[in-house]
Amino acid sequence: MAVATINYWSVPIAAIAAFIWGAIYYMSLSKQWLAAVGRTEPNKSPTPFIVSLVALLIMAFVLSGAIAHLGPGQATLKNGIISGLILWAGFVATTVFVNNAYPGRKYMLSILDSIHWLGVLVIQGAVIGGMGR
Repeated sequence: MAVATINYWSVPIAAIAAFIWGAIYYMSLSKQWLAAVGRTEPNKSPTPFIVSLVALLIMAFVLSGAIAHLGPGQATLKNGIISGLILWAGFVATTVFVNNAYPGRKYMLSILDSIHWLGVLVIQGAVIGGMGR
């Protein structure tokens, strides 16, 4: 079976688009998110932003590989979005809920964070699939 190639420009573009989504999402819900984590002030260190950008680059690269494994000609906008949704539901949302359940974090934190990651994977899938090969 031949594996499709991915437009490698789509990887950093997808990561940056997802980073922008996260900034908009969390800025608009900052009070709710801070309440869900039990804080009143945000972390002012630049480290989480650097970690996020690196993680988003890795995530976009891995997602591009998953989309490429659909086969030649299958890197489409639709398939990118569907791949993002499937991977989010199967791996990301489940992990977020489990990781927040054990320390007894508020359920709302899992909902807020899961919605963020849903947006990330749909956006990245759309960019990677939409840019095709």
